[in-house]
Amino acid sequence: MRVLTNLFLTLALSVPFAANANTASPQEVVKDTSTRVMTVLDANRETYKQDTDAFVEGLNEVLEPVVDFQGIARSVMTVRYSREATDEQMQRFIDTFKRSMVEFYGNALLDFDSGQIMVLESNGRGQQSPDRTSVDMEIRTSSGNVYPVTYTMVNVDGQWKVRNVIVEGINIGLLFRDQFAQAMQASRNDLDAVINGWGNVVAKSVEQVEKEVEN
Repeated sequence: MRVLTNLFLTLALSVPFAANANTASPQEVVKDTSTRVMTVLDANRETYKQDTDAFVEGLNEVLEPVVDFQGIARSVMTVRYSREATDEQMQRFIDTFKRSMVEFYGNALLDFDSGQIMVLESNGRGQQSPDRTSVDMEIRTSSGNVYPVTYTMVNVDGQWKVRNVIVEGINIGLLFRDQFAQAMQASRNDLDAVINGWGNVVAKSVEQVEKEVEN
């Protein structure tokens, strides 16, 4: 099972369909999404299998409002490299980062394995600041495996959005950051080369996480 894909998309899929999404708390946003995700999948599965372009476009429309792609991309690049990047390069990396994730997760989404999704009750410890908090969830698969996941949520212009995901202790944001730094070293700090090849970096990173989680 593509664990990382499923966990990430479980949160992202249906928030835009939730009532009062702009005023909902992080806990409410995640809980509402967990109850709607399978309905969204079942309603579109056959159509998306036949029309890949529509699937990618539809998935992007859903992800855009709820994932802070810009914040994630800047964090992955870090100040060390972003301060040397032109505005055009920065925007191109943000666009490439978003596109690569949407495209990579697209096909795996069609194989989403239904399981029990449990949003854990908040104990107050996840609140890091008024604009940053975390929400814990457990995914119980049909085979009986349990995968803990923590979503880092940030308040962006009055709406809570995903900034990071931690799967069984594996910090995805830090993983991407390390992969970006390694790619920069391998390319001798050729930022354009790293941006152009970022899709391959994302694919390798996700495969690495899935192997670690499943072993």
